Amino acid sequence: MAVPVLNFQTSSSSSTSTTPRTAGATTYLVGDAAGWTRNVDYGGWLAGKTFRAGDVLVFKYNSTFHDVAWVSKGGYKKCTVSPKGFAPVYRNGYDAVTLPRGTHYFICGVPGHCSAGMKLAVTVY
Repeated sequence: MAVPVLNFQTSSSSSTSTTPRTAGATTYLVGDAAGWTRNVDYGGWLAGKTFRAGDVLVFKYNSTFHDVAWVSKGGYKKCTVSPKGFAPVYRNGYDAVTLPRGTHYFICGVPGHCSAGMKLAVTVY
């Protein structure tokens, strides 16, 4: 299942998955209650959300089975964590990422998980 890169330009969004972090910034729990795991529709989760520089994505997951790799566009498309050292790979099970402007790509680096849909592409304005 392909997860589209979504471009959000609107300035307001309300969702039970968001909580204010500071004035003007919002914290999003990726996947809501399900968290960062397999069998979650992350394209559906992204729908209707607005992301701005300074917003925070929180990845909550079982670190025995998953991780979060912040990858290049090529890594996202090919489901690979390369080139090594491009960006961080998180393995704590509860990781908060502050988003700068631009398009950012996240995958699970465990073999087979990204190709099964554990991937997220977010464009931040």
